Amino acid sequence: MLGDTVLLRKEEAQETPGIIVKQINNTLVLLGRTYILTFFYLDFGSNYNYGPAGAAIGSDLLANPDLVATDATISFKTALWFWMTPQSPKPSSHDVITGRWTPSEADSAAGRVPGYGVITNIINGGIECGKGSTTQQEDRIGFYKHYSDILGVGYGDNLDCNNQRPFNA
Repeated sequence: MLGDTVLLRKEEAQETPGIIVKQINNTLVLLGRTYILTFFYLDFGSNYNYGPAGAAIGSDLLANPDLVATDATISFKTALWFWMTPQSPKPSSHDVITGRWTPSEADSAAGRVPGYGVITNIINGGIECGKGSTTQQEDRIGFYKHYSDILGVGYGDNLDCNNQRPFNA
């Protein structure tokens, strides 16, 4: 929020045990203009992802889990690992956004179709998906549209997961 010195937002993803996406916003006033400085990192919250992520990036995150929150390079590497790595039965977010993922019959039956909504389902489906429109989901779509506009790219179709069953259901 503009004017707040720090905003910390925590979201827990139920279908990927222990994943927590943290967004930290710091407000900076410089030459009379206000800027919001934002960064994200993944706090795995349990051993479930520390082992595979650590092995993939060459860091012992099981022995040093705080590195995800305290080392910017490790934080970025784990975020990329999570974005790029499919975790069956879920595809990777990268494969969805680049159009490489094709829904299986089970996905289609569960209402999971290509688009940003499936990415929400991958990350936070147990909390947000299959529950109709929610403020949390509308906020997420709003941020997605905002950053898409900044980058000058289209939004694509199927932005919500209102009618999708979570992957863990």
